[in-house]
Amino acid sequence: MKQFLTLMMLILSSQLFAQNEIEVNNIIPLSIGESIEIQSGILNEKRVLNIYLPNGYSRDSIKRYPVIYLLDGSIDEDFIHISGLVQFGSFSWINMIPESIVIGIANVDRKRDFTFPTNNKEDKADFPATGESEKFINFIEKELRPFVQNRYQTDSMETLIGQSLGGLLATEILFKKPALFDNYIIISPSLWWDDESLLKYTPVPYSAKKSIYIGVGKEGETMERAARDLYDKLTLQKEQHTKLYFEFFEHQNHGDALHLAVYDSFEKIFKVER
Repeated sequence: MKQFLTLMMLILSSQLFAQNEIEVNNIIPLSIGESIEIQSGILNEKRVLNIYLPNGYSRDSIKRYPVIYLLDGSIDEDFIHISGLVQFGSFSWINMIPESIVIGIANVDRKRDFTFPTNNKEDKADFPATGESEKFINFIEKELRPFVQNRYQTDSMETLIGQSLGGLLATEILFKKPALFDNYIIISPSLWWDDESLLKYTPVPYSAKKSIYIGVGKEGETMERAARDLYDKLTLQKEQHTKLYFEFFEHQNHGDALHLAVYDSFEKIFKVER
């Protein structure tokens, strides 16, 4: 009798579950933009670009958007969460950043692309395939930016975000070809590269309006000092019409400073006074 009652309860419960089962009407892909593959003649290889497009973006519209170029822009790196910050910051009730296109440059070999030649033996041992940043900068200048400007509804404002070795590359571009971008967001830059030789470099002068943001977490004496030295160097050589910002994130480290630092940079560089 007991076994019979147990069996009846199981049958009834399975019937109730079947009655309450949710029916799926439709499944569609969730998209925030597009991922495209291009062939670079300068790099002699295929490169993937992950593109975030603002809500309502249309190639048929006359509306144009600022562009944010993101180093380490692979799907499994920084593209998704930085695009999320851009989307959130551009909500009308937040009004921190204008609606913007994000160009995530997916990596093939960041150690190769983000570093210039080094004379440091330890650098060479730890990073055997290095020193191609000049070629990568040429790719950005002569292929990537013209491609983006021709394909998308862009305006004249362009921002570069780089962290770690990407911060090293962003600093190199700022020093050597500052006209490429209007805003530089440099987080936890690996300025220790080649015995900090980039900090001894005399930056190319520029006359255009520019905003430069430097952020670093609690990342050890070398990283923290070098980031501060970069800020001090830029302060001494500050060009007219340049806004310069520095922030130390004492509760973050090299692994998690980027997200908060980019949010802070958006507030300082873009936020419209209300």
